[in-house]
Amino acid sequence: MNTLHEPTDLKPGLWSALILMVALLLSVNCNGVAVDTPTPSSNSSVPHETITPARPSASAASVVVTIEPTATSTASPTATPTLLPTATVPASVRVAAPSDWQDRLSRAVATLARSETQRKWQLVSEGEPAELRITQTKSPLLAGNVPLVVAVPFVAEWEETSLEAARAIQSDGHDFAQILAWPQLTPELKALRIDGRLPYEPDYPLIQPYYIEATTGFEGAGQTLAKALLATEEESEPVLLAAVGDLMLDRALGAAIMRGRPEFPFELVSPELTVPDITVGNLESALGDLGSGADKRYTFQAPPRAAYSLAAAGFDVLSLANNHAMDFGPEALLQGIRLLREQGIHAVGAGATSAAARTPAIVQANGLRLAFLAYVNVPVERSGFDTASWQATVDTPGLAWGDPETIAVDVGAARSQADLVIVLLHSGYEYIEEPSEAQRAAAHAAIDAGAHLVLGHHAHLLQGVEFRKQGVIAYGLGNFAFEIEGDPASAILRVWLDGRGVRHLELVPAIVQFGGQPRLAESWEAAPIRRQVYFLTRLLNAR
Repeated sequence: MNTLHEPTDLKPGLWSALILMVALLLSVNCNGVAVDTPTPSSNSSVPHETITPARPSASAASVVVTIEPTATSTASPTATPTLLPTATVPASVRVAAPSDWQDRLSRAVATLARSETQRKWQLVSEGEPAELRITQTKSPLLAGNVPLVVAVPFVAEWEETSLEAARAIQSDGHDFAQILAWPQLTPELKALRIDGRLPYEPDYPLIQPYYIEATTGFEGAGQTLAKALLATEEESEPVLLAAVGDLMLDRALGAAIMRGRPEFPFELVSPELTVPDITVGNLESALGDLGSGADKRYTFQAPPRAAYSLAAAGFDVLSLANNHAMDFGPEALLQGIRLLREQGIHAVGAGATSAAARTPAIVQANGLRLAFLAYVNVPVERSGFDTASWQATVDTPGLAWGDPETIAVDVGAARSQADLVIVLLHSGYEYIEEPSEAQRAAAHAAIDAGAHLVLGHHAHLLQGVEFRKQGVIAYGLGNFAFEIEGDPASAILRVWLDGRGVRHLELVPAIVQFGGQPRLAESWEAAPIRRQVYFLTRLLNAR
């Protein structure tokens, strides 16, 4: 800035005015502030104040300079914003809930633990102190909707009711039926259809909403949990598994497939097999066009195209551990496994080695990992043929033999690979409703080792259901697609599964028509089929 020198030849009045004007101009320039567009210093964190210069004397009124105030909202972007108080995030949050919410809560909290580091979530039982609580009391935080069921014993000859009657049971109670939340249902009970629908079917009418009750200061944690729970609501739906018995696609059914009708064997029951998440059965024949018939009374071989028929019908897992899988030798066995795999079907209970035959198929559905194992343990046939001779070895193809010790070891190993273990067991005596001692021993070994479900076949008849520890044993599902003389009564067993195991069973009666094609039973045919299975089930569970 240049230095100004006072002139010596000006009059006093004019001199004073000039001095005042120069002083004002110098004051403005020295502070580095533009008159028209004031700008704060880039290093300043304080908004500019209004600058009002000292009022000049009356004689200098014509040289007044005004600096307009600068609004804080137009400050330079580099200015530091005013900091607002930050809400404290609770370090630990306890969540209390009914027992039937624990599984779903565990999954939601596990998801939160991966994305949140500020909070530690702890699940406690319903009666313990907690900052958040799952309750039926309405609040702004919806935790989710839970179907309610009218529950009766599985063996009860009562299958459905109306919403009006269900409401009456809910309000007035009942001597025989009870209202339960769907997750509370245990397999020895069954849910009645309400207006023709079961829980998790579209438009099921009996629903109970649940809410989150948050203590003061934990509302934010409640909102976070509510979002996580609603996000997992669809994932919490149980897995629906459909299971059938023996499938033999030779004879008339094989002929239909060869004539260009691959859909024929299952076309009358297709929706019951394709809608479930997983469909399983026992393929009671060789599959393919290789090999030659074994030296035994009956030999079956389905045509190669039958693999497509099974896939189109909805089958996901098939057991080959039976007394017909190697009817045409080891080469045909391996061909059948390959044909099924090409169609996306898991073949279990047979393989190129004993290790392969005993390896579980892992199937994932609705967030659950299910391990499927399959075994055969049948008596020597009257013709003298011994299925045990087909047992796989360390270097030869064959079947997994179902002795209790082997089953227990394999189930224990499979538990580390999956959430639930399901065993397919081909055992017992043909045309005998009572499970054999060997059949029971094998099934009990599976359940005692930690399996949740055993699905049996071989008797060519429907057998009873046993409830044992944490598991369910359906000893015999009879024939399903099979041209054979005998009782035409059959069934599809629908099984709902969640992280704890079997939640619900439903028997869907069927009839094996002439030629081996299954169809759903008419109402007058269905009642005696259910009645017989329920009678056999009572006998098994009365021991």
